[in-house]
Amino acid sequence: MTEKKSLWNWEIIRKALVDSFLKLDPRGMVKNPVMFVVEVGSVLTAALLISDALNHRTGLGFNLQITLWLWFTVLFANFAEAMAEGRGKAQADTLRKAKGETMAKKYKENGEFEDVISSMLRAGDIIYVPAGEYIAGDGEVIEGVASVDESAITGESAPVIREAGGDRSAVTGGTKVLSDWIKVKITSNPGETFLDRMIALVEGATRQKTPNEIALSILLSGLTIVFLLAVVTLQPFAIYAHSEQTIFVLVSLLVCLIPTTIGGLLSAIGIAGMDRLVQYNVLAMSGRAVEAAGDVNTLLLDKTGTITLGNRQATEFFPAPDVTPERMADAAQLSSLSDETPEGRSIVVLAKEKYNLRGRDLNSIHAEFVPFTAQTRMSGVNLPGAIIRKGSIDAITRFVEEQGGSLPKKVRDKVEEIARAGGTPLVVAENSTALGVIYLKDIVKGGLKDRLARLRAMGIRTIMITGDNPLTAAVIAREAGVDDFLAEAKPKDKMDLIKREQSKGKLVAMTGDGTNDAPALAQADVGVAMNSGTQAAKEAGNMVDLDSNPTKLIEIVEIGKQLLMTRGALTTFSIANDVAKYFAIIPAMFMISFPALKALNIMFLHSPESAILSAVIFNALIIIALIPLALKGVKYVPKSAEALLQRNLLVYGLGGIIVPFIGIKAIDLILVALHLA
Repeated sequence: MTEKKSLWNWEIIRKALVDSFLKLDPRGMVKNPVMFVVEVGSVLTAALLISDALNHRTGLGFNLQITLWLWFTVLFANFAEAMAEGRGKAQADTLRKAKGETMAKKYKENGEFEDVISSMLRAGDIIYVPAGEYIAGDGEVIEGVASVDESAITGESAPVIREAGGDRSAVTGGTKVLSDWIKVKITSNPGETFLDRMIALVEGATRQKTPNEIALSILLSGLTIVFLLAVVTLQPFAIYAHSEQTIFVLVSLLVCLIPTTIGGLLSAIGIAGMDRLVQYNVLAMSGRAVEAAGDVNTLLLDKTGTITLGNRQATEFFPAPDVTPERMADAAQLSSLSDETPEGRSIVVLAKEKYNLRGRDLNSIHAEFVPFTAQTRMSGVNLPGAIIRKGSIDAITRFVEEQGGSLPKKVRDKVEEIARAGGTPLVVAENSTALGVIYLKDIVKGGLKDRLARLRAMGIRTIMITGDNPLTAAVIAREAGVDDFLAEAKPKDKMDLIKREQSKGKLVAMTGDGTNDAPALAQADVGVAMNSGTQAAKEAGNMVDLDSNPTKLIEIVEIGKQLLMTRGALTTFSIANDVAKYFAIIPAMFMISFPALKALNIMFLHSPESAILSAVIFNALIIIALIPLALKGVKYVPKSAEALLQRNLLVYGLGGIIVPFIGIKAIDLILVALHLA
């Protein structure tokens, strides 16, 4: 999924060439009014050409060239759309390799399990997946913890941890368990899995036109009708002026004046926008979401698992008075060796890294580990002559007092200092002596602050949402670099915040990974769910980030802006280049009857036939020339809307006038040199 397809992949080109002809079906072409008019004109000129040939009329060479280039115009537009679709289909083929029939160990009512194929599984079934086997369907882990290879879905080779409970319990069919085992409750029926939806979406089967695209289609249809009426009414005036035009010339004029460039590329631009998101491992459920991303004003970020790594980690040991750092670290590590939580493992790692305390023979020291319980709120280890415990300050205070000791004031002060800083203090004690405090803190994801600064440069306000107290939230918000935060937030609070922003006319994006984020993801204009999150979150959002990287919204916003800018740029270019084609065709049509119109032949085109033919050829070739731009998109540069509009008019407006003048003149010279006109 992470592999980015070349713009000119020859396998995709080969399929697109075939699809270009298949798309000539009028039932499909009628959905694009501009190109449907061109196809009707092509059919009309082809019929007249055959009639002229059968009746041995003259001028067949010119009429044949006009007819061929009209058909090429239609085919080139179809080719652009087929290229965009082909890139999605190539990615869908990759996904299909991850999908297929796999065997599953399904639990029966008596607690035993039977081997069934994945297509027989239904929502609610429970399966057992040991190490080395593939997960047969989408589901939630209800028991166990395992390392899972999700490279078939995300393209990333690094395995991820999936465990029961919390926000990392969702698993996807087609992924592989690498270690341990999990019990999974299936949440989707065959044909409704996440992988099925991904394949359908990247193939374009469920793509719908966005409001912006519909509005532009209406504009293009309106312009087509206006020019159609203009060309139809032009013939009576031409007859009156004794300068009657052939159907070939009139159709050529119509095709060159209607916005065929943007009409031919409009569908490809929309499809390519979603395709670019897929290349960044983001699955958009609709084109509407991609467009909305281009106009986002406010971004809401869930803290746990989004801004932070999701688990608090040990970052510092603070020994009590008269206790050496090495002794305190040694006791902290011993009390955590049996602690399989991320926090416990981080304490062991910190002691290794900071004090080089590594593995020891636990059998030789006769260690008896004491697990953490909700009642004691402590864990630790019993050794001959030493009882070591770590836990909350209240629990350790009771433990030390029971042993005949007390907590020093400096230890209490350090606990309060860590709490004020937004961290979690754990106190370590041995027998009646408090050895010190472990500082656990939320770890902000690397590079997040710089990326949030980029969002700020785009004019996007970032708000962190967390259930933490305001003090802790303020510390994390400052470290992450968000503009604001909402502390002690409940699901309703998140939704209310989004609604308040939307009531001010702003578009809101929300990223999250938990079930409690689902209502807000559904309410947001752009809801980006993390693939590592729950099934509820993924179903509520209109985008899924397969890499589970919350700052991916930067790419999402840029692609959304690219989509809107590309559409606007090519629309400007398409309308502007009609000016040059007007100066090529109109003088050619009437300058024999009205010699004074030769003054409008400012390109000094060779003859009326070469002028008309050159304009038609340019009209077809410019579609092919602009396909790379339609697929890649206009490069996004963070600027104000006014600056972007000026740049658009200067580059694509002025360019849309100049380029056709040069192109039509060059084609005219080639036609004359080859004696084709």
